[in-house]
Amino acid sequence: TATPPTKEDQMHEPLSLPLARSAVDRDNVARSIPNFLNTLWSDDTARVLVLADGKTLLEGPADTPSPALRLLTIGQLAELRATDNLEQDAYLGFTVEDQGQVPAGTKIILAILDAAAASAIEPDPDAWHGLRRTGAGLSARDAGLYAEALALANWHETHLYCPRCGQATVVEEAGWVRKCVVDGHQIFPRTDPAIIVSVIDQHDRILLGSQGVWEENRWSILAGFVEPGESLAAAVQREVFEESGVRVIAPEYLGSQAWPFPYSLMVGFTAKVDPAHADLPLNPDGVEIEKLRWFSREEIAAEAGKLLLPGKLSIAGALIEHWFGGPIGS
Repeated sequence: TATPPTKEDQMHEPLSLPLARSAVDRDNVARSIPNFLNTLWSDDTARVLVLADGKTLLEGPADTPSPALRLLTIGQLAELRATDNLEQDAYLGFTVEDQGQVPAGTKIILAILDAAAASAIEPDPDAWHGLRRTGAGLSARDAGLYAEALALANWHETHLYCPRCGQATVVEEAGWVRKCVVDGHQIFPRTDPAIIVSVIDQHDRILLGSQGVWEENRWSILAGFVEPGESLAAAVQREVFEESGVRVIAPEYLGSQAWPFPYSLMVGFTAKVDPAHADLPLNPDGVEIEKLRWFSREEIAAEAGKLLLPGKLSIAGALIEHWFGGPIGS
């Protein structure tokens, strides 16, 4: 069981969000330099972050407390690039602090590999790791790089063709723009904002929901995408009501972080149940949410060993622990 916090403990610290950190200057001005990427591929001091099917390589085992990204040298990618076996590349920026053998100021290239190229670099499939598995333990530099790289790679994969005419697009601006070959209009990387909210009732309980495809005792807070023409606060109120039948007031922003699955931004809030509608019954929508339950801190503490709550990489876990007042260890 977890230990519920005292009243003094409930003076919460700011959210600790792994994917809100970064130690990289994205150096957007350099993107418009003609042939900048080609020039960078000749710079022996640059390093390359490789992605294959959304996964990358680490220095050493993934189960270390603080894994690090394996940033390759230009020479290690030279043969693959010469044979045109890289699916896509982009400039991610330069590091702003020393880490390991990579000094501050090192320029980082993203190289997206197909299956054959990935196998040529590292044939062991177990050596390739996804952000969900290792992201929480990465340094600020590596968390920022991985989130940026994965979101950008996912955007490229889904924007190969012009949304207006269906013709293939070409890549410009060091991997940050795709241009229609017919009318020349530019398509920029997109970010889809989504709200996620801890709903608290008049008894200071938190509302958790469970999707039908989840395990029996897996729970999380409510979330949803922001709709066109909608403010973040309005999205909080709409999504909570749609998924649970609960009316909330006074959404309070607590933090945000990248969620590159495929290229979202999770914006975290807490909100109180509207006293005028406090007696409304819970009404899960049956589509996104299958069941709902109010949890007190004492119930969370008593059931922590059986509950399946969001992990440390997710903002959902941080919001639940922010309400609880400390780590839960579910």
